[in-house]
Amino acid sequence: MRWTLRITSALHLAGVLGQALLAGLFVTGDADLLSSHEGNAGVTHSLLYVQLVVAFLFWRRRRVAWPLWATAGLVAAETLQIWAGIERNLGVHFPLGMAIFGGSAVVTLALWKVTR
Repeated sequence: MRWTLRITSALHLAGVLGQALLAGLFVTGDADLLSSHEGNAGVTHSLLYVQLVVAFLFWRRRRVAWPLWATAGLVAAETLQIWAGIERNLGVHFPLGMAIFGGSAVVTLALWKVTR
């Protein structure tokens, strides 16, 4: 279960990194990448829900709760992020995206270093 949690977290982080790359290319003028950014958002958010289920199962088996709570926080943040993107509220969307990027990296690193 620990390895499944680590791998799902790493895949989610890769999706988040892809989002940052696509957003950066989009805002520099490649308007066609907006649809790729939207599609990757759906895949990345779906991966996070898989991570949430795995974190729940990890908690049930190992009684380690922090991965579940951290993942639930990321789910809440990404849900708000998707809403802000749909509404084109860039004042929320850009800084929240950076926070999600950092939070995902910290959670993934902690899962690979701390979780035994």
